[in-house]
Amino acid sequence: MSFAHLGLHPDLLRGLKDLGFQRPTPIQADAIPPAMQGRDLLACAMTGSGKTAAFLLPLLHELIGRPRGTTRALVLTPTRELAAQILEDLDDLAVHTPITAAAVFGGVGMGPQEHAFRSGVDLVVATPGRLLDHFRMPYARLAGLEYLVLDEADRMLDMGFLPDIRRVLRHLPARRQTLFFSATMPAPIAELSREILRNPATINVERRAAPASGITQAIYPVPQHLKPALLLALLQRNDMQEALVFTRTKHRANRLAQHLVAAGVKAERIHGNRSQAQRTAALAGFKNGQYRVLVATDIAARGIDVSALGHVVNFDVPAVPEDYIHRVGRTARAELTGSAFTFVSPEEEGDLRAIEKAIHARLPRVTVPGFDYAARVEARLEVPLAQRIAEIRARKAQERARAAANAARRAAAQRAGSDSAAAPPRRPGGAGPRPHPGGSWRPGGRRTR
Repeated sequence: MSFAHLGLHPDLLRGLKDLGFQRPTPIQADAIPPAMQGRDLLACAMTGSGKTAAFLLPLLHELIGRPRGTTRALVLTPTRELAAQILEDLDDLAVHTPITAAAVFGGVGMGPQEHAFRSGVDLVVATPGRLLDHFRMPYARLAGLEYLVLDEADRMLDMGFLPDIRRVLRHLPARRQTLFFSATMPAPIAELSREILRNPATINVERRAAPASGITQAIYPVPQHLKPALLLALLQRNDMQEALVFTRTKHRANRLAQHLVAAGVKAERIHGNRSQAQRTAALAGFKNGQYRVLVATDIAARGIDVSALGHVVNFDVPAVPEDYIHRVGRTARAELTGSAFTFVSPEEEGDLRAIEKAIHARLPRVTVPGFDYAARVEARLEVPLAQRIAEIRARKAQERARAAANAARRAAAQRAGSDSAAAPPRRPGGAGPRPHPGGSWRPGGRRTR
């Protein structure tokens, strides 16, 4: 089947041809026809399956040639990077159309976003928190909204956005077409879908979540302290030309990127503590080849869509199997091929077993020839947990001691002040109350002349 068989507008077909897309992916072939018929949609779609085009193409088809001047479509997504990526994909698909769109997310000024609302762009791609910020103002009313997309709904649940989504829904017209996409279907997401969808067309809901078939997966057993050395060894052997590397924490992302740069590898990092400008520059540099390695945390990595990305490295084993699927789905996108390497220390074996159970496969173990697995530790990426706890406890004890000393000083000062206020005035030399000029003191404090 080709895109032409789906009945899409000719201007969209021109855009798809420019991009070199000749036939739809399975999720696109299944989702586009019912969406174009005006039906609500409930779709389970893995990362890298082409789901962005699966909801953008029917939206663009409906928006073309209709009266403009008000926002008619809204796409809700969990992260800034994903919002920016969806807008970029939309611009590519709609290059031959008059459709206008804007991204609304935090970390940047609200002025241009306010202008987009006031001018009535056709489609808004937004994160829930920043959208709610705009909803406090009268210019952000979406009374003319006809289409709503919830993308990566399960990730929005993981990030605690479910209450925000419900608040957003209260600002939207009840009569609309809703397209609901999620890689997995946990109970709260299933409940939300039942609340907001009307007789939806369901796609792959019963399909077991699994990495794309084009991904070659491998496990690299390695002591925790040798993970940085192993990553450098693979890069220096040119086993990986470029790599998106996932760490467990923002601190580890910082330290690993510094370690790679110190070893001569061009690397950057992307995580929630980086400003939006820094995150955008890091991603752009990785895409254009300026950086060979991009180190990322799970949340920040949503929206990283790099054409023909060859390697994803799980530097730390994800604690949740679904996160593993999302991570490795950054490669082998749109039915291409790629490799996903996971570094597993002995203490992470339990998390690995949970992943293998979830994907119903035992992943092959790889030992790198010539690598010294018995080497002593060179540099730790982070302070061991027990040491961090001890340092925190010592710091808290010092803070409590300082607070107690300050409280004691304040109490002593207050007592001294009270004693001073209660004492009667004294004559010089301590001989009793000072006489008042023009008279003498009598008991009781009254003056006589």
